Amino acid sequence: MIPSTVDRVPQQTAAHVNEQIRRQTDASIARTMTAGPAAIRERLVELDREWDIERLLEANASTAILVGSALGAFVNKRFFAVPAVIAAFLLQHAIQGWCPPLPVMRRLGVRTAEEINREREALKRALEHDRVGRRAS
Repeated sequence: MIPSTVDRVPQQTAAHVNEQIRRQTDASIARTMTAGPAAIRERLVELDREWDIERLLEANASTAILVGSALGAFVNKRFFAVPAVIAAFLLQHAIQGWCPPLPVMRRLGVRTAEEINREREALKRALEHDRVGRRAS
């Protein structure tokens, strides 16, 4: 069965890596909330700029495809195998959620859009709670 878009990367990531990313996200939420509303707003801006795993994989694959194509055109035609292999891995990632760089990137802490959004939503709730609390005072 083909996993959903939201679940496919976590399903292809080792459980301990998913747990490590979750703990780091929870620690970031707690640290930011403790620092106050200004820190929350600053962190929300940072989260808007954070690249998720999909964007990083797309940029990585595109770069490798362009380099492989250039090498195939100008150095040796055998280099045209590089873009073909990368395209196959991209298709595998689209269907299953796995490709060779994924385990490395996940171990480096690169998060899915859903994981980033979980932090964003928690901070937005905290910011809203702070606003409501100030209005009630």
